[in-house]
Amino acid sequence: MLPVPVMEQIQREWLDYQGMGVSIVEISHRAPEFVAVLEEAQRLFRELSGLPDNYRILFVHGGARMQFSALPLNFAGRVPARQALYVETGNFAKLAAKEAEKFCPVQTIASSAATNYDCIPALEAGSIDPAAAYLHITSNNTIYGTRWNRFPDSGAVPLIADMTSELLSRVIDYHQFGVVYAGLQKNLGPSGMAMVIVRDDLLDYADPQTPTLLDYTQCAKDNSLTNTTNTFAVYVIKLVLEWLTQQGGVAAMEKVNEQKAARLYQVIDGSDFYCGVAQTEHRSIMNVSFKCPSSELDGKFLAGAEANGLYALKGHRNVGGIRASIYNPMPLDGVEKLAGFMEDFAQKNA
Repeated sequence: MLPVPVMEQIQREWLDYQGMGVSIVEISHRAPEFVAVLEEAQRLFRELSGLPDNYRILFVHGGARMQFSALPLNFAGRVPARQALYVETGNFAKLAAKEAEKFCPVQTIASSAATNYDCIPALEAGSIDPAAAYLHITSNNTIYGTRWNRFPDSGAVPLIADMTSELLSRVIDYHQFGVVYAGLQKNLGPSGMAMVIVRDDLLDYADPQTPTLLDYTQCAKDNSLTNTTNTFAVYVIKLVLEWLTQQGGVAAMEKVNEQKAARLYQVIDGSDFYCGVAQTEHRSIMNVSFKCPSSELDGKFLAGAEANGLYALKGHRNVGGIRASIYNPMPLDGVEKLAGFMEDFAQKNA
């Protein structure tokens, strides 16, 4: 979802941005009016997140999956290539490691695959090679509904986190990370781009063969304007960040997100009908994945939910069942409507 006030503002400004007589998508990415939008988005994100001054905020092409290639090229791809470490907690963590293997040696140092990714695996003492280029985690796993409640201490090895499905949904100390990245389409804006937050001292390490548009150092030098960026997406990000500020910021949003998730988990845990996918201590507050007693009932649930105006609840093909994605813009009323439907459906189909 996008916040309704954001969509309404887009609608109002679509034909005439700031009295210019043109749309935001019609002006140059180097026009001072757009540069002001980009820099305001950066300022708002820094203010909302508490991001330290020694981190750059980049807007890059290709969404989060493009960064699966960019990361090893920027931090591990130089000859001789350095080893990159990955923790496999779900589908996207697995895909990230597979992509990195094209550019550098990769070691998966922990995995929850044996239990179908229903938890965050423990890292064994000494499993983090101090000579590694970086350690990569996926902080929230959309398909399986798990998240890292405590981030690993990687020592001098830069910790990199894919935060696509939870960026700005909870308070985070960014000092822990060398790089954080996220596709826009969950909590930030439209699909097709990503935000990359990178610590200054990690720039200038890219493989010389790194394509220009994947080179974080070049992107930082050009303030994300190496080529024509997606001006509309950056504009929407700014509006979403303004909306989040109006909601009271990240700490206030985290409390609301916890309320939303608790309401759905209350229904799941209070019923013999539903079965949660994630282990209790590893549950996400962004993605609540669960199943009915049979696949036939899962299908009936999804059809009934859609008939009641509850959309996009089908679980990922790797898991099946139902997945409620309750990102920042999802209001409490929407979650309450789902919870009510779940209670009614369980009562009628038990």
